[in-house]
Amino acid sequence: MNFQQLRILRETVRHQFNLTDVASALYTSQSGVSKHIKDLEDELGVTLFVRKGKRLVDLTEPGRELVVIAERILLDAHNAKNLASHYVDRDEGELVIAATHTQSRYALPRVVREFKKTYPNVHLKLHQGSPHEIAQMLQDGEADIGVATEALAHVNEVLSFKFYAWRHAVVVPHDHPLVSEPSLSFEAIAQHPIMTYHEGFTGRSVIDERFRAARCKPNVILSALDSDVIKTYVELGLGVGIIASVAFDANKDSGLTMLDASHLFPQNMTRIAVRQGHFLRGFAYHFMQLCNPELNEEMIKSIKTQTVFSE
Repeated sequence: MNFQQLRILRETVRHQFNLTDVASALYTSQSGVSKHIKDLEDELGVTLFVRKGKRLVDLTEPGRELVVIAERILLDAHNAKNLASHYVDRDEGELVIAATHTQSRYALPRVVREFKKTYPNVHLKLHQGSPHEIAQMLQDGEADIGVATEALAHVNEVLSFKFYAWRHAVVVPHDHPLVSEPSLSFEAIAQHPIMTYHEGFTGRSVIDERFRAARCKPNVILSALDSDVIKTYVELGLGVGIIASVAFDANKDSGLTMLDASHLFPQNMTRIAVRQGHFLRGFAYHFMQLCNPELNEEMIKSIKTQTVFSE
């Protein structure tokens, strides 16, 4: 048994038993993948996959148990490499951050700027995705730190911490009828076309829930991942925008008015997350502390340890 066989086992599950995709992910041939799988089954003396003809369609019971062990072994091997690098090159290496577009565009620039002042030789790799994709990247070990508003608080094997609180805001052109409303209401907003985020992004579920609670049906004519896209179409006069308040800059967005909606939408919490058991370099803890000064390496490590022992 070797690491390549364990990687192939793990990637076969991640790629839903498509060996062509597995071969591509591991930069090898499909025939090589098939041979490694057969060699592993022969060595262990058990069948790991359910087959339909020549195709793999599922894991057997021994296969499911071995995947858990393989994940743990590969994680430990990855941690061992990071541990060595931590002591050899403390101020060099790579830090992988997975974040939604809103967080990458509006919340992280200040943190990244300060981080690079202290660690100029650390290569930052920023992946953007949906909250669920970010959670998956953490679980798969493809990211060191995740930043998102939704989906990170209750994910298996992922620990999350508070980053910052924010609310949704309503943006309209300066001459829009809602500007003259004495107190903004869901009924008033629902009378106009609405543009906001895709489902699952930047608190969209909260927006939908609040409209339902007010028994109003919003006419969402456009949804996007990017606050800047929403603001662009609002400025063209196509409707009302509901965005994260942090995405509005009075100087840059001079063609728009932000209306107070703090009485309509609850507070949202953006969270920083890491995978339990994933070894973090010292500069990763520094990055997290720049996000939230209350976080420090000792506190995060103690929480990770308590979680491990409580399971």
